[in-house]
Order: sequence, then structure tokens, then C-alpha cells
Amino acid sequence: MVKHYIDAARLRTLPLSVSGIIIGSFIAASQGFFDWLICLLALLTTIGFQIISNFANDYGDGIKGTDNNDRVGPKRAIQSGVISPKQMLKAIIFSSSLTLISAVLLIYIAFGKNDFINLTVFFLLGIISIAAAIKYTVGKKAYGYSGLGDLFVFLFFGLLSVYGSYYLFTKQLDFTVFLPAFSVGFLSIGVLNLNNMRDRNSDIKSGKKTLVVKIGSKSAKYYHYLLLILSFLFAILYSIINYNSIVQFVFLLAYIPVIKHFIVVYNNRKPELLDPELKKLAISTFLFSILFGVGLYLASNL
Repeated sequence: MVKHYIDAARLRTLPLSVSGIIIGSFIAASQGFFDWLICLLALLTTIGFQIISNFANDYGDGIKGTDNNDRVGPKRAIQSGVISPKQMLKAIIFSSSLTLISAVLLIYIAFGKNDFINLTVFFLLGIISIAAAIKYTVGKKAYGYSGLGDLFVFLFFGLLSVYGSYYLFTKQLDFTVFLPAFSVGFLSIGVLNLNNMRDRNSDIKSGKKTLVVKIGSKSAKYYHYLLLILSFLFAILYSIINYNSIVQFVFLLAYIPVIKHFIVVYNNRKPELLDPELKKLAISTFLFSILFGVGLYLASNL
């Protein structure tokens, strides 16, 4: 049974979920702010949010019948019957409780007990993050069924993940940090967009109105190209504004597989064949976060 819950947690999605935390942490470290305990708790909390989202996605799509034989990707736990809806609901509650504990520890260690404003703001952000992870597919007004998934991925995987983690270390504002946050956000939307392009036909049948369903396959491709290009441009812009050394541009290596991915999507005529590209783009995003962060840190110490 444990194996089924591990499968439902979809561990392959975790590297993508922590990409923003990695970049935010490296940016803070390059400015002389870092704490290993804050970093580890931020990673653990973010992984918790992702697992909640994956469990909730399995539950929501499972009970609504969205996960059916028309779906191209790997079978989900409820769809295949290895975990019942009641058991999955308990898993969501359990993982949400553990993640909330992790989030509370994180903000307490980051801000102490006297910084009421930051404590309150980040506690509320933690609650909102858990609610957003669940509401993606669960409930009558699940935002993933009305084409808002892309926006929420951008906000949570991009802006909150990068800028939020940066602020946990520094307690200061630097609006240029939004630029790499945009890059991670757009790449993360790209992964979701691939998923929705792949599942477009089954989503139409089940009434799941993703952005791809709303704008059509052809426009979804152009949208995908734009996401990849913008992620590149914002990363370049940040590196130019905060230039210290050519080593900062080592992240360009991560765009080699992204360019290959771009070509595959451009030449694709059968959306169901895009499934392997989800993993490739997710790993490329993770690689980008590592290289971007390491390059920035090394440049600041030369």
C-alpha cells in the first residue's frame, strides 16, 4: 500500500517544485544571506505542497471521472483502484497537516517570535498555498477546470517560490529578483501546458476547460513557444542588470535541452506523443535553477 501512495505522490514532479526555492536561496547566498536550516525547511515545505497537490489532483480528477481510459499519461491511483477516494482524502489531510507544521517551523525560524507582520503574512501564504494545492481539481469550482491553472502555477511555482524564499533569508526587497522568478514561473507553466496539450481530447470529453481547451491546440503551441522564450529573456535580463562575471551565464547550458524540446513541440502532430517531454522540460527547469544559482554565487565571490 505504501508503494501506491509513493506512486500517487509522483516523485518525478518534485525537482520542478523546488526549482524556485533553489534560485531564491542562491540569490540570497550571493548577497551574503543564507541559513541551511531555513533552506532545508523551505525545500521540505515546498515538497509538501507539491505532494498535497498531486494527491488532490488524483482525488479530484478521479472522483470526477476526468482520469479515464482516454487519458494518455500514466494511470492514477484512484483511476486504477489501488487507493480509494476515502483513503486518498485521508492522505491529503495527513500531508496537509505535516506541511503546515513544516511551514510554521520555517517562518518561526526565519522571523522569530516578535516579527508579527512577517509571521502573519507568511502563515497566511502557507494556508493559501495548501488551499490552492487542493482546489486545483477538488470541488465544484476547481480552478484547474476553468483555465486558471496556468496563473496559479506562475504565482506559486514562480513568484512565491523564488521571491518568498529569497525574502525568508534576507528580509529585504529587491525587485530584480522577480525576473528569475518570472523565468521559473514560465518554465513551470510550460510543463503544465504540455500536460494539457497531451490531455486536450480527454479533458474536452470530461468538461475540464483548461487553457489549452479554450484556445485550441494551434494557439497552445504558440503560447508554449512564448513561455520558453520569455523565460530565457528574463533570465538574461537579470544577469545583465546584476552582472559581475561571465560565469553567471553558465545557465545558458540548460537551454540546450530546452531548444531541443522547442523543436520537438514544433514538429509534433500527435499531442499524446508529448508525454516524455514533460519530464524533459521539468528536468531542464531544475538544471536551469542549479546552474543559474551556482553561476550567480560563484560570480559574487570572484
